[in-house]
Amino acid sequence: MAGARISVDQNEFMCAVCLDLLKDPVTIQCGHSYCKSCITGCWDQEDQMRVYSCPQCRQTFSPRPALARNTMLAELVEKLKKTELPADCYAGAGDVQCDVCTGRKYKASCLVCLNSYCQNHLEQHESWFRGKRHNLTEATGRLQEMICQKHEKLLEVFCRTDQKYICVLCTMDEHKNHDTVSAAAQRTEKQKQLKETQKTFQQRIQQREKDLQQLREAVESHKVSLEKKRSLSLAVRQPAALDKRRISTPD
Repeated sequence: MAGARISVDQNEFMCAVCLDLLKDPVTIQCGHSYCKSCITGCWDQEDQMRVYSCPQCRQTFSPRPALARNTMLAELVEKLKKTELPADCYAGAGDVQCDVCTGRKYKASCLVCLNSYCQNHLEQHESWFRGKRHNLTEATGRLQEMICQKHEKLLEVFCRTDQKYICVLCTMDEHKNHDTVSAAAQRTEKQKQLKETQKTFQQRIQQREKDLQQLREAVESHKVSLEKKRSLSLAVRQPAALDKRRISTPD
């Protein structure tokens, strides 16, 4: 008899801290489960207060609870990992991988978290930050190029003085008192300039095509004129040749 298969939702086995499948899962007193390294990191930050909380339900514990591996949950996660995902979930050539679960195709990028997410982790992200102003955009593989390397903030400002994109914090130090505009305004201006340039090139191309057509017509007209002159010349020479033959032929 074949064993019964139980359908499970992969989201039930996600760590609420790293948003990835549980690794070395532990279950704390309130019943929520986390990667051991994730909950350890959270509680390390609460060491000074000597009061430790659950990142999800905020239930507090004191003293710091001991962490024991949830063996059954770990086995379920391992089985879930072996379940093959649809081919279109994986990142292929030219695709950008999800920043949480390496290997899967991205769905969207968050300009606040500065990460790209697959469908599953995008849903987790929206669940965690519901009601907060997180700016989701079409997924892009150029996310790191949109971040200030010094302040790790989005490049939302364009410095006209130095001709480069900068972040808001840059306007307060090395770009202070510089001529700046929003990145959106700069992009709009660039797009306008590009359209004008394209229009100019298009006009030049059309003018050259017109000049070329006129040249072709002039060449064709010249050919026709030469042909007419040649025909006229033949028409004049032929009667003269006949008269000459008559004169030179004795009766």
